[in-house]
Amino acid sequence: NILAPLPLWLSRWFGYRSVPPPKRSDYIVWTWSFIGAFCSISVIQAVFEQAQYFVRRKVPTIVASYGATAVLIYGSIEVPLAQPRALFGGHFLGALTGVIITKLFQLLPTEERFDELAWLAASLSCATAIVVMQITQTTHPPAGATALLPAINKDIRDIGWYYLPVVLLSSALALGVALLNNNIQRRYPVFWFTPAVVAPQQATP
Repeated sequence: NILAPLPLWLSRWFGYRSVPPPKRSDYIVWTWSFIGAFCSISVIQAVFEQAQYFVRRKVPTIVASYGATAVLIYGSIEVPLAQPRALFGGHFLGALTGVIITKLFQLLPTEERFDELAWLAASLSCATAIVVMQITQTTHPPAGATALLPAINKDIRDIGWYYLPVVLLSSALALGVALLNNNIQRRYPVFWFTPAVVAPQQATP
């Protein structure tokens, strides 16, 4: 593990443990899940609502799919779908897919015609994003909503390609809160890029 050489007081905040952490009671898990989700959604909204850089560009206060992300990265922190690779890769590829497909549909001659076919753009965006995430091993269920938002949400559609850095920053803020919150009494992430492979034990003669 590349984090092993770091001091323990530092590496623990990146999910490294020399021994697995003890199993926590349901009440502890519920408490930290609540605190993490509350702080994460609050931080994301504060950044995009208060920073004039984003206000001038009419960036929405929050991308709605990060509510579902909070369920995973604070409430189900050990599943592969909640790990950083899935969090960043899923949302970014979902956003990229959604923007590309939506912009292709915006080539239609009139906005009225686009509105008539927005359902098709949204469906194609979500379905395509799922396959892209499967191919890249970055499956993150909330990213399906990230992909369809450009087609169905005018505020997201209006910011165009700027949707991509917004999604990256939202993921970074959510991850930052998760590293602090989830490593106080639990452990997150279980892995950063690829899961650890346990070598099979040889049978004794």
